[in-house]
Amino acid sequence: MNGKQGFVMTRQRTWMLTAISVALFVLLSWIFADGLFSGPLWNGEDWASSPLVTYLLIGVIVLVGWYQASRLPAAGVPLQAEADATTAGQIADPVGWRLLLGNVFFALFWLPVRFFVGRDWLSAGWHKVVDPEWTQSGAALQAYWERAAAIPEQGRPAITYDWFRQFLQYMLDNGWYTWFAKLVAWGEVLVGLALLLGALVGLSAFFGTFMNFNYMLAGSSSTNPVLFGLAIFLVLAWKVGGHWGLDRWLLPALGTRWARAEAQVDQIADRAEREAVA
Repeated sequence: MNGKQGFVMTRQRTWMLTAISVALFVLLSWIFADGLFSGPLWNGEDWASSPLVTYLLIGVIVLVGWYQASRLPAAGVPLQAEADATTAGQIADPVGWRLLLGNVFFALFWLPVRFFVGRDWLSAGWHKVVDPEWTQSGAALQAYWERAAAIPEQGRPAITYDWFRQFLQYMLDNGWYTWFAKLVAWGEVLVGLALLLGALVGLSAFFGTFMNFNYMLAGSSSTNPVLFGLAIFLVLAWKVGGHWGLDRWLLPALGTRWARAEAQVDQIADRAEREAVA
Protein backbone atom coordinates (compact mmCIF):
# COMPACT_ATOMS: atom_id res chain seq x y z
CA MET A 1 0.00 0.00 0.00
CA ASN A 2 1.41 3.39 -0.95
CA GLY A 3 1.04 6.51 1.09
CA LYS A 4 2.20 10.07 1.03
CA GLN A 5 2.72 12.55 3.81
CA GLY A 6 2.73 16.26 3.14
CA PHE A 7 4.59 19.17 4.70
CA VAL A 8 4.27 22.79 3.69
CA MET A 9 7.43 24.89 3.72
CA THR A 10 6.27 28.41 4.49
CA ARG A 11 8.10 31.65 5.07
CA GLN A 12 7.47 31.35 8.79
CA ARG A 13 8.87 27.84 8.89
CA THR A 14 11.88 28.97 6.88
CA TRP A 15 12.59 31.63 9.50
CA MET A 16 12.16 28.99 12.20
CA LEU A 17 14.64 26.76 10.37
CA THR A 18 17.00 29.72 10.11
CA ALA A 19 16.81 30.27 13.87
CA ILE A 20 17.51 26.57 14.47
CA SER A 21 20.51 26.71 12.12
CA VAL A 22 21.96 29.79 13.84
CA ALA A 23 21.42 28.17 17.26
CA LEU A 24 23.11 24.97 16.06
CA PHE A 25 26.14 26.88 14.79
CA VAL A 26 26.43 28.84 18.04
CA LEU A 27 26.05 25.66 20.08
CA LEU A 28 28.72 23.77 18.12
CA SER A 29 31.11 26.73 18.26
CA TRP A 30 30.54 27.20 21.99
CA ILE A 31 30.75 23.56 23.14
CA PHE A 32 33.39 22.11 20.82
CA ALA A 33 35.73 25.07 20.23
CA ASP A 34 37.39 27.83 22.23
CA GLY A 35 37.75 31.52 21.52
CA LEU A 36 35.28 31.73 18.63
CA PHE A 37 33.23 34.40 20.40
CA SER A 38 35.72 35.91 22.86
CA GLY A 39 39.00 37.75 22.60
CA PRO A 40 39.98 40.28 19.93
CA LEU A 41 37.59 40.55 17.03
CA TRP A 42 40.39 39.68 14.61
CA ASN A 43 43.25 37.32 15.38
CA GLY A 44 45.92 37.57 12.72
CA GLU A 45 47.75 34.46 13.91
CA ASP A 46 44.62 32.32 13.72
CA TRP A 47 42.36 34.34 11.47
CA ALA A 48 40.07 31.41 10.64
CA SER A 49 39.06 31.18 14.32
CA SER A 50 38.60 34.92 14.82
CA PRO A 51 35.27 36.03 16.35
CA LEU A 52 34.77 38.27 13.30
CA VAL A 53 34.62 35.16 11.11
CA THR A 54 32.12 33.63 13.55
CA TYR A 55 29.77 36.59 13.21
CA LEU A 56 30.20 36.71 9.44
CA LEU A 57 29.22 33.04 9.15
CA ILE A 58 26.17 33.65 11.34
CA GLY A 59 25.29 36.54 9.04
CA VAL A 60 25.56 34.26 6.01
CA ILE A 61 23.13 31.77 7.59
CA VAL A 62 20.62 34.56 8.30
CA LEU A 63 21.02 35.97 4.79
CA VAL A 64 20.43 32.56 3.21
CA GLY A 65 17.32 32.10 5.37
CA TRP A 66 15.99 35.49 4.31
CA TYR A 67 16.69 34.74 0.65
CA GLN A 68 14.87 31.40 0.79
CA ALA A 69 11.90 32.91 2.62
CA SER A 70 11.66 35.77 0.12
CA ARG A 71 11.48 33.30 -2.79
CA LEU A 72 8.57 31.32 -1.35
CA PRO A 73 4.97 32.08 -2.34
CA ALA A 74 2.69 33.39 0.39
CA ALA A 75 0.91 30.03 0.71
CA GLY A 76 4.19 28.14 0.99
CA VAL A 77 5.35 25.08 -0.92
CA PRO A 78 3.87 21.62 -0.22
CA LEU A 79 6.56 18.98 0.11
CA GLN A 80 5.75 15.31 -0.29
CA ALA A 81 7.73 12.11 0.02
CA GLU A 82 6.50 8.55 -0.32
CA ALA A 83 6.06 7.06 3.10
CA ASP A 84 5.92 3.37 2.18
CA ALA A 85 8.19 1.07 0.22
CA THR A 86 7.05 0.12 -3.26
CA THR A 87 9.67 -2.55 -3.99
CA ALA A 88 9.59 -6.02 -2.47
CA GLY A 89 12.05 -6.28 0.38
CA GLN A 90 12.76 -2.53 0.37
CA ILE A 91 12.62 -0.67 3.70
CA ALA A 92 11.63 2.96 3.28
CA ASP A 93 13.28 5.73 5.24
CA PRO A 94 11.14 7.95 7.48
CA VAL A 95 9.64 10.82 5.52
CA GLY A 96 11.23 13.50 7.67
CA TRP A 97 14.65 11.92 7.27
CA ARG A 98 14.25 11.78 3.48
CA LEU A 99 13.28 15.44 3.34
CA LEU A 100 16.16 16.49 5.59
CA LEU A 101 18.74 14.60 3.52
CA GLY A 102 17.33 15.20 0.07
CA ASN A 103 15.19 18.32 -0.12
CA VAL A 104 16.75 21.66 -1.06
CA PHE A 105 14.36 23.57 1.20
CA PHE A 106 16.08 21.89 4.18
CA ALA A 107 19.60 22.58 2.88
CA LEU A 108 19.68 25.55 5.25
CA PHE A 109 19.99 23.10 8.15
CA TRP A 110 23.34 21.81 6.84
CA LEU A 111 24.96 25.23 6.58
CA PRO A 112 26.03 25.43 10.27
CA VAL A 113 27.41 21.88 10.16
CA ARG A 114 29.39 22.68 7.01
CA PHE A 115 30.66 25.94 8.43
CA PHE A 116 31.76 24.43 11.73
CA VAL A 117 33.54 21.40 10.27
CA GLY A 118 35.04 23.31 7.34
CA ARG A 119 36.30 26.11 9.54
CA ASP A 120 37.98 23.68 11.91
CA TRP A 121 39.78 21.93 9.04
CA LEU A 122 40.82 25.25 7.50
CA SER A 123 42.20 26.53 10.80
CA ALA A 124 44.12 23.31 11.48
CA GLY A 125 45.49 23.12 7.95
CA TRP A 126 46.48 26.78 7.77
CA HIS A 127 48.62 26.41 10.89
CA LYS A 128 50.46 23.63 9.07
CA VAL A 129 50.96 25.24 5.65
CA VAL A 130 52.66 28.28 7.21
CA ASP A 131 54.92 26.08 9.34
CA PRO A 132 58.20 25.07 7.62
CA GLU A 133 58.32 21.92 9.73
CA TRP A 134 55.22 20.77 7.86
CA THR A 135 55.71 22.16 4.36
CA GLN A 136 59.50 21.90 4.04
CA SER A 137 61.26 19.39 6.28
CA GLY A 138 58.26 17.37 7.43
CA ALA A 139 59.84 17.27 10.90
CA ALA A 140 56.50 17.98 12.61
CA LEU A 141 54.86 14.92 11.07
CA GLN A 142 57.98 12.85 11.78
CA ALA A 143 57.77 13.74 15.47
CA TYR A 144 54.04 12.96 15.52
CA TRP A 145 54.56 9.54 13.94
CA GLU A 146 57.43 8.76 16.31
CA ARG A 147 55.31 9.55 19.36
CA ALA A 148 52.40 7.52 18.01
CA ALA A 149 54.53 4.49 17.08
CA ALA A 150 56.48 4.43 20.36
CA ILE A 151 55.78 1.58 22.80
CA PRO A 152 56.12 2.79 26.40
CA GLU A 153 57.73 0.63 29.07
CA GLN A 154 54.63 1.00 31.20
CA GLY A 155 51.04 1.66 30.25
CA ARG A 156 49.25 1.24 26.97
CA PRO A 157 50.75 2.46 23.67
CA ALA A 158 49.02 5.24 21.76
CA ILE A 159 48.19 2.91 18.86
CA THR A 160 45.91 -0.03 19.61
CA TYR A 161 46.36 -1.95 16.36
CA ASP A 162 49.78 -3.39 15.70
CA TRP A 163 49.30 -3.38 11.91
CA PHE A 164 48.80 0.39 11.96
CA ARG A 165 51.90 0.87 14.15
CA GLN A 166 53.94 -1.17 11.68
CA PHE A 167 52.56 0.92 8.82
CA LEU A 168 53.62 4.16 10.54
CA GLN A 169 57.03 2.69 11.31
CA TYR A 170 57.45 1.69 7.67
CA MET A 171 56.69 5.26 6.57
CA LEU A 172 59.12 6.59 9.17
CA ASP A 173 61.90 4.26 8.09
CA ASN A 174 61.46 5.29 4.46
CA GLY A 175 61.25 9.02 5.13
CA TRP A 176 57.72 9.43 3.83
CA TYR A 177 57.09 12.31 6.23
CA THR A 178 59.10 14.63 3.94
CA TRP A 179 56.30 14.63 1.36
CA PHE A 180 53.38 13.26 3.36
CA ALA A 181 53.42 16.30 5.65
CA LYS A 182 52.66 18.56 2.68
CA LEU A 183 49.82 16.26 1.66
CA VAL A 184 48.32 16.42 5.15
CA ALA A 185 48.65 20.20 5.47
CA TRP A 186 47.17 21.08 2.10
CA GLY A 187 44.61 18.30 2.33
CA GLU A 188 43.21 19.83 5.51
CA VAL A 189 43.08 23.27 3.91
CA LEU A 190 41.33 21.99 0.79
CA VAL A 191 38.75 20.02 2.77
CA GLY A 192 38.05 23.08 4.89
CA LEU A 193 37.66 25.39 1.90
CA ALA A 194 35.49 22.90 0.01
CA LEU A 195 33.08 22.55 2.94
CA LEU A 196 32.91 26.29 3.57
CA LEU A 197 32.25 26.99 -0.12
CA GLY A 198 29.92 24.01 -0.57
CA ALA A 199 32.01 22.33 -3.25
CA LEU A 200 31.38 18.55 -3.62
CA VAL A 201 30.31 18.45 0.01
CA GLY A 202 29.78 14.70 0.22
CA LEU A 203 33.19 13.87 -1.24
CA SER A 204 34.96 16.58 0.77
CA ALA A 205 33.34 15.40 4.00
CA PHE A 206 34.38 11.83 3.19
CA PHE A 207 38.02 12.84 2.85
CA GLY A 208 37.66 14.66 6.16
CA THR A 209 36.36 11.52 7.87
CA PHE A 210 39.24 9.56 6.36
CA MET A 211 41.75 11.91 7.97
CA ASN A 212 39.84 11.86 11.27
CA PHE A 213 39.85 8.06 11.18
CA ASN A 214 43.62 7.91 10.69
CA TYR A 215 44.27 10.44 13.45
CA MET A 216 42.17 8.36 15.82
CA LEU A 217 43.96 5.16 14.79
CA ALA A 218 47.19 6.95 15.69
CA GLY A 219 45.81 7.57 19.18
CA SER A 220 44.87 11.22 18.76
CA SER A 221 41.36 12.15 19.86
CA SER A 222 41.28 15.98 20.14
CA THR A 223 38.39 17.21 17.94
CA ASN A 224 38.52 14.17 15.65
CA PRO A 225 35.52 12.28 17.11
CA VAL A 226 33.32 15.38 16.85
CA LEU A 227 34.40 16.23 13.31
CA PHE A 228 34.08 12.60 12.26
CA GLY A 229 30.50 12.37 13.56
CA LEU A 230 29.38 15.63 11.99
CA ALA A 231 31.04 14.84 8.65
CA ILE A 232 29.19 11.51 8.45
CA PHE A 233 25.92 13.45 8.30
CA LEU A 234 27.34 15.69 5.57
CA VAL A 235 28.22 12.59 3.56
CA LEU A 236 24.64 11.36 3.93
CA ALA A 237 23.29 14.77 2.93
CA TRP A 238 25.55 15.09 -0.12
CA LYS A 239 22.65 15.90 -2.46
CA VAL A 240 21.62 19.08 -0.64
CA GLY A 241 24.51 19.81 1.74
CA GLY A 242 26.09 22.18 -0.79
CA HIS A 243 22.89 23.63 -2.24
CA TRP A 244 23.83 27.00 -0.74
CA GLY A 245 27.28 26.87 -2.26
CA LEU A 246 29.17 25.78 -5.36
CA ASP A 247 27.33 22.46 -5.58
CA ARG A 248 24.41 24.46 -6.97
CA TRP A 249 26.39 24.45 -10.23
CA LEU A 250 28.88 21.60 -9.76
CA LEU A 251 26.40 18.77 -9.22
CA PRO A 252 24.24 19.58 -12.26
CA ALA A 253 27.40 19.91 -14.34
CA LEU A 254 28.35 16.38 -13.25
CA GLY A 255 25.00 15.07 -14.48
CA THR A 256 23.15 14.49 -11.21
CA ARG A 257 19.37 14.78 -10.95
CA TRP A 258 19.88 17.64 -8.55
CA ALA A 259 19.37 20.12 -11.43
CA ARG A 260 15.72 19.07 -11.67
CA ALA A 261 15.11 20.12 -8.08
CA GLU A 262 16.81 23.47 -8.70
CA ALA A 263 14.58 24.07 -11.73
CA GLN A 264 11.51 23.42 -9.57
CA VAL A 265 12.76 25.94 -7.00
CA ASP A 266 13.23 28.55 -9.73
CA GLN A 267 9.69 27.94 -10.98
CA ILE A 268 8.33 28.41 -7.46
CA ALA A 269 10.31 31.62 -7.05
CA ASP A 270 9.01 32.96 -10.37
CA ARG A 271 5.45 32.18 -9.31
CA ALA A 272 6.00 33.96 -5.98
CA GLU A 273 7.28 37.03 -7.79
CA ARG A 274 4.23 37.08 -10.08
CA GLU A 275 1.95 36.79 -7.05
CA ALA A 276 3.74 39.69 -5.36
CA VAL A 277 3.32 41.89 -8.43
CA ALA A 278 -0.34 40.96 -8.79
